[in-house]
Amino acid sequence: MLTISNLLRLGSTLRQRPLHTSIVRLKRRKTAEEKKSPRIIEYSPKKLQPANGAASSADVWRHMSVAQLASTLKRPLDDVQEAMLYVRGADNIEANAKLEDLKIIQDIAKKLGAKTRVVAAPETTAEDEHKERDVSPRPPATPEQLEPRPPVVTVMGHVDHGKTTLLDSLRGADVAAGEAGGITQHIGAFTVTLENGERVTFLDTPGHAAFSAMRARGAVATDIIVLVVAAEDGVMAQTREVIQLAKEAQVPIIVALNKIDKPEANIEKSKRELAQMGLTLEEHGGDVQVIPISALKGTNLPLLAEAVSTQATLMGLKADPTGLVEGIVIESKTDPRRGKLSTAIVSRGTLRKGSVLLSGLAHAKVRGLFDHNGQPLTEAAPGMPVEILGWRELPLAGELILEVETEKKAHAVLKHREHQAQLEKIESSSDEIRKKDEEHQAKYRAEHEARRLAGRFRMRGGQRVKQVDENDGMPRVSVIIKGDVHGSVEAILDVLETYNSNERCRLDIVHYGVGNVSEGDLELAKAFNAIIYAFNVEAPQPKLAKDVHVRSCNVIYRLIDDLKQELSSKLPPVEVEEQLGEANVLQNFFINEGRKEIPVAGCRCTKGVLKKSQRFRLVRDGEVVYDGALESMRHLKNEVDTIKKDVECGLRFKDVKVLPEAGDTLQCYTTHMEAQQTDWDPGF
Repeated sequence: MLTISNLLRLGSTLRQRPLHTSIVRLKRRKTAEEKKSPRIIEYSPKKLQPANGAASSADVWRHMSVAQLASTLKRPLDDVQEAMLYVRGADNIEANAKLEDLKIIQDIAKKLGAKTRVVAAPETTAEDEHKERDVSPRPPATPEQLEPRPPVVTVMGHVDHGKTTLLDSLRGADVAAGEAGGITQHIGAFTVTLENGERVTFLDTPGHAAFSAMRARGAVATDIIVLVVAAEDGVMAQTREVIQLAKEAQVPIIVALNKIDKPEANIEKSKRELAQMGLTLEEHGGDVQVIPISALKGTNLPLLAEAVSTQATLMGLKADPTGLVEGIVIESKTDPRRGKLSTAIVSRGTLRKGSVLLSGLAHAKVRGLFDHNGQPLTEAAPGMPVEILGWRELPLAGELILEVETEKKAHAVLKHREHQAQLEKIESSSDEIRKKDEEHQAKYRAEHEARRLAGRFRMRGGQRVKQVDENDGMPRVSVIIKGDVHGSVEAILDVLETYNSNERCRLDIVHYGVGNVSEGDLELAKAFNAIIYAFNVEAPQPKLAKDVHVRSCNVIYRLIDDLKQELSSKLPPVEVEEQLGEANVLQNFFINEGRKEIPVAGCRCTKGVLKKSQRFRLVRDGEVVYDGALESMRHLKNEVDTIKKDVECGLRFKDVKVLPEAGDTLQCYTTHMEAQQTDWDPGF
């Protein structure tokens, strides 16, 4: 019987789809061990990049320079700079300019048809960064670029051995007569044309002991050293110093034995002393020429000139006259009319007006070139001494001069050098700062411990101690040094550094500089109560220098003598003891004075005079038993004031407890106040 429910069940059965199964559709479940095993993921291999660099990407990073971008794109710098002209925001196309925006970098690369990939900036060492920002001398020139140049000859020797007189004779001038005190205190540089037509650049260096730094600079900047030795004196202190400098710099030496016209000249003795200093003379099979001359009378000067010319020819001196200029500062000064000047020797390139120069922390745009006679020059070739006008700051003597392309680059290099100098200064002073910090911490801990031990309220009620400066009451001399050239100021400062008596009287260098005494110097001197030493510069008018001590000097040892007197005057007077006489105690006896027995020393004066009004010292076995005054001095029962030598007397001390013994020594002395003298020895 068909019911409604059966019909519905039959209809649902008819609507079901048939299920077909096979081996392929069967799937077995994974076991637990199979689930733990790692899955191996296989990737399809990437397509290889094409061999040409068209599709390769270049690495770029933030803050890269234009030169670095050209290098990583493998394109010339000119192409990159040309593409930057068409990119918005790429304003600075200098090779060292930094590109801060990555979008600009990518746009430049896109203009050049290159793909980019942003990476981290490569690590650069401090040396690479320093080379990139600073300038340095060019690599050595090729032999084809070199041309002959005049030799640079430095005349050196002991003070007053005739160096300047020799140069006067060679160039027909009279410089020695114009030198203060007859001694050279600057480096002079000038060109001399010899009789054979060859040009030689001469440097005249000081021989005084204070100018050792100048002599060292002259030895470095020279090709040949002419060592002037007076035949009457032989080898002296500065002669030994010059020989040592020449050996260190490996510069050939020609010895000029000067003053052979004097009757006390001893040529053979001088030669022996030179040989003892390690110079192998020509007559002993060496290479050091010795020329006996008389600079004053011109004897054998042609032989000396020929020796210099021969030595220069053997050395084959050449230089590159093209490209950027390189040189060395010989001297620098401030002229009141022309401004900051420097004397330099060009070692490479040709210096012209308009060149931009760097020297240490100073730079210049050359406004004028002058020779040693003050005549203007259009250019200066290698080996020529030249006076350069146009320095913004005064260069230091001995510094290297380098030319740069633009003033903009000069300012960038100066900024980098100033930063490096500041870092070096901080590093050098870090030890001193650490030491002062440790002292401060130790003092603070000691005070803190004292407060803790004393108790809070007891310390509060105590009397406050007035804080005094450690140097309060210490005598001091403050000085300001102004000189005509940097080398002179440097020499004076080197001498002042030898002062080592600061515990007795302080020597403070308030300020130093090159040039005339200015109003700022006068104000500084008033503020610090300082003495201004004007060395070879003009002193201000007395009206302007009111209440300021300005002392003009033109010889360095006179300046030092004056400063020594000033230091001595600041020292407090000391009590000086003066021996008047001496006596031997022969016997001790007693006299009755009332009910007391008073000891009396029976003595004989053995030296000088004994005076009753002066002080007496009783010495026994090297020890002082009594030091004081006398109550009485008698001779043959008579009271006297003095006792002469070999006279016997009786002496009674004020202190009756002192018992003299036979064999004691009695000294009579007086004291007076005497001014002290500074023990500073500058070495000359």
